[in-house]
Amino acid sequence: MTNWRKAANAVAIAFAMLLPFGGSPVCAQTAGVLPNKPVPKPPAAPAKCDPAAFRVILDVGHTAAVPGAKSARGAYEYDFNLRLAKVIEQDLLDAGFSRTVLMITAEPPQRGLFKRVSHATGLAGDLFLSVHHDSVPDSFLVKWEFEGQERYYCDRFQGHSIFISNENGTRNASLAFARMLGLQMKARGLRYTPHYTQAFMGHRRRELLDAEAGVYRFDRLVVLKTTRMPAVLLEAGSIINRDEELALMSPERQTLISAALTEAVKEFCTMRAQHAPGQIVRRPDVSPAGHVSRPAAAVQPASARVPR
Repeated sequence: MTNWRKAANAVAIAFAMLLPFGGSPVCAQTAGVLPNKPVPKPPAAPAKCDPAAFRVILDVGHTAAVPGAKSARGAYEYDFNLRLAKVIEQDLLDAGFSRTVLMITAEPPQRGLFKRVSHATGLAGDLFLSVHHDSVPDSFLVKWEFEGQERYYCDRFQGHSIFISNENGTRNASLAFARMLGLQMKARGLRYTPHYTQAFMGHRRRELLDAEAGVYRFDRLVVLKTTRMPAVLLEAGSIINRDEELALMSPERQTLISAALTEAVKEFCTMRAQHAPGQIVRRPDVSPAGHVSRPAAAVQPASARVPR
């Protein structure tokens, strides 16, 4: 073999050794990758709640001048409402919900109720929660004496209850939050009262929308049906029940209720971040017979404390 042929063969052998077996220059450049196929992108992380951008409006039920129900020991509901609302406010602030507003109203009903709603709407809240404590119709009251004075009590019923209105423009979102709150209360050993479903309640009888979480329907409440945001009213417990009154006065019970509400707000805030508004802000479908389809899955105040 001539020298030039030996040289050519050596070059060919060296070139072949640079390629994978059975390969070609094109294959070598794109080994393991199909031509013209884009590399898949990792899924986007789910949206998270931004507490600093989420406003909770805490409405203290009733007023100092019209203080609501009277407890078994003669204390007024308004004082219970204000005390609990302040605990909730602080817990929400500590959790990063820095735009939380504690709304204290001076004007009495009915005008005061509509001004309360108007003020809440002007604050552009993401969630409205009205804080109350429960009593019973007068026909259930029993006399007793406390500290030398005649008082009234009813130990027959105890427990909290949660209300929404089907007339609220964000009814499904209101129900979603109400369920979150009820389940958080349940997880802490707190029970809702079922007596609102009973016929003996008469015109105070309510439709139970969620038997697991203790959520009732109450369409006539102004602060629930006309507020332009998800709105829920919490009756934290019965102050006309002598034992429950004492429990509701304790810091331990107030802390328990506040912790449940704060966790529910976190959960609701996350849900709002992960869904387009149209998916959860929707009026219910109501049939001509009045049956409501279940969701697939929510004043010139004397003081309105808005954090700076």
